[in-house]
Amino acid sequence: MGIHIRFDKKRNGYYIDEEDEQKKKQYERLLLNFDLLNAIDSTSNLHTYVLAEHHRPMNCEYLPLLIKAIKFSHPVSFNYLYVHESGKMREKKVLPHYLKEDQQRWYLLAYDNGILKTFSADCIKNPRILYEETFKRNMNINVEELFKDSYGIWNQADIPVEEIELSYDALDGNFLKSVPLHHSQEILINNETEFRIRIRLRITNDFVMALLSRSRSLTVIRPLHLRERGRKVYEEALTKKCVTAKRP
Repeated sequence: MGIHIRFDKKRNGYYIDEEDEQKKKQYERLLLNFDLLNAIDSTSNLHTYVLAEHHRPMNCEYLPLLIKAIKFSHPVSFNYLYVHESGKMREKKVLPHYLKEDQQRWYLLAYDNGILKTFSADCIKNPRILYEETFKRNMNINVEELFKDSYGIWNQADIPVEEIELSYDALDGNFLKSVPLHHSQEILINNETEFRIRIRLRITNDFVMALLSRSRSLTVIRPLHLRERGRKVYEEALTKKCVTAKRP
């Protein structure tokens, strides 16, 4: 950790060198990493009796910095990569409030010009804590309520909340009974031939991809536009495979 431990005969023992210029910085990083580990695992010896899944939240070098900014209520400035805009970069100055993990990735919930937004930690570049400024953190944010109509992390308020009805066979139904697709899941039919559910959420791209990942026996009953959206995804995939197969 770059901490110098020295021996002094007069003191008759070892001590940490108080003159070490790197000590304070190393201590701060150690404590921030400790905060992060505590957030991920509730006990330090978890691995001795729990076999965790191989997939863990992806490492992000800026997490300690973001945790520190949230903890001490400092604004953060950074360049943000907009993947859906051909990699365009924009400079941001935000008030960080929460770090949230979803599907092995970290996200920053922060106020940007008075609006609470979600930023992927992977797309944050060159962040800097503005130590000269502080803000009053909004402790009244109901994070559970914020994402209750969403699948995953993206709460796109411009997308309406819809009632969705899905049908699966009994085999897939056994899985969905133990691992619901969404907290709003309501079982409509559960017999030897069909497992049908109803859920309410915003139909985002993440949700569509999740449906397609377990589409072996899926039939979208309603809305019809969701069924059409899934059909187009499969048609485009088949077209791409055919084009690839024809190449010499």
